[in-house]
Amino acid sequence: MKKIILCLLLMTGISYAQQIKIGAKVPDFTLDTVLNVPSKSFRSADFKGKIIWIEFWATWCGPCISAMPHLEQMQAKYKDKLQVITVTSEKEERIRQFLKNKPFKLWFAIDGAETLRKYFPFAVIPHSVLIDTEGNLFATSAPEDITGKIIDSLWVRQKPKINLKTDNLTTDYIQTYFKVPDTIKKRVLWQPEIKGGPGMLHTFALDSNFKDRRLTFINVGLNNMYMRAFGDFPYGRTIDKAKDKTRYCLDLIVEKPQDLIPALKTELASKFNLHANITPQNKEVLLLKIEDQNLFNKITRNTSGKRTYFARHGEIDQEGITMNDFADFLEIFGYGKFVLDETGNHEKFDIKFSFASENIQSLTKILSNMGLRLEKANRKIDMLTIE
Repeated sequence: MKKIILCLLLMTGISYAQQIKIGAKVPDFTLDTVLNVPSKSFRSADFKGKIIWIEFWATWCGPCISAMPHLEQMQAKYKDKLQVITVTSEKEERIRQFLKNKPFKLWFAIDGAETLRKYFPFAVIPHSVLIDTEGNLFATSAPEDITGKIIDSLWVRQKPKINLKTDNLTTDYIQTYFKVPDTIKKRVLWQPEIKGGPGMLHTFALDSNFKDRRLTFINVGLNNMYMRAFGDFPYGRTIDKAKDKTRYCLDLIVEKPQDLIPALKTELASKFNLHANITPQNKEVLLLKIEDQNLFNKITRNTSGKRTYFARHGEIDQEGITMNDFADFLEIFGYGKFVLDETGNHEKFDIKFSFASENIQSLTKILSNMGLRLEKANRKIDMLTIE
């Protein structure tokens, strides 16, 4: 079965004392490194009388990139009324690489110190900030909620209705909402959605006390819970016919590790009238194979016995990872296609690299330098259907 590789990025060290409230005046600010502009800087004071749209994003954020055509269209349509400025804390070199592969015509600013985030704090991206023609904060929202009607109304100094995005800025959800003493042996706690919080699964893989006997689901759909309960299926191998859009929280603790997944299945069966079926289906896959044994031998072998799990689109930094685990990473965060490990190798490695997620050939080149290749084939793989 495939393992779900999860990445939770907790942004700490940000003070919210400077947070600007809706309707308040936004102080003049300057961004010193901006790409795609005549000059290299952006001064908000230069756009007085215009609507300013600040878009917080990152290259590893799929929804952020999907939203950019909409931003481009809005900028082109309202070029005399609106200035869109995208903002990221990533390195200038990475953004230049991104623009080479995805030549968007927007203005791209680098804010490595995250100065603007102190004014407009967020936990989840994309995060859109709209400043009206008088320099007041009108809304924080999702990019798709900023429409032509919104811009037209703001231009004539009206206050249109818009869906506000208000993130929960808690940095430790476990301690805040699911704290328990280390001595606890069993617990089942269902809670409603935590408004403004991200969806996540905490497996306690690095917790010596709760490892393998506790799972905490935060703001997730039932499909996520069933995927975990029936074999750690990733989204690409799951067919969700139930389409329940409700988000739930569940903290599950058992006394013995072998009871954890059965307890999860029991909880789901007792509360929801859903069925999970696993069926093999013939699919086109990519087979991970060793191409050059000498290069493959140079990959760092794990000697610490430690297992770490950091992964996201465009980046991996994991210790104690097998080639089967690595195939999972390539499937979920790399190619978006089914990847099977056929290296025949069972060693554990320390693998760390980043690649341009918008240019998959950059990942293929890295694999080649590791002595690996991908080969197209057809295989029967297990698929999970929830109905």
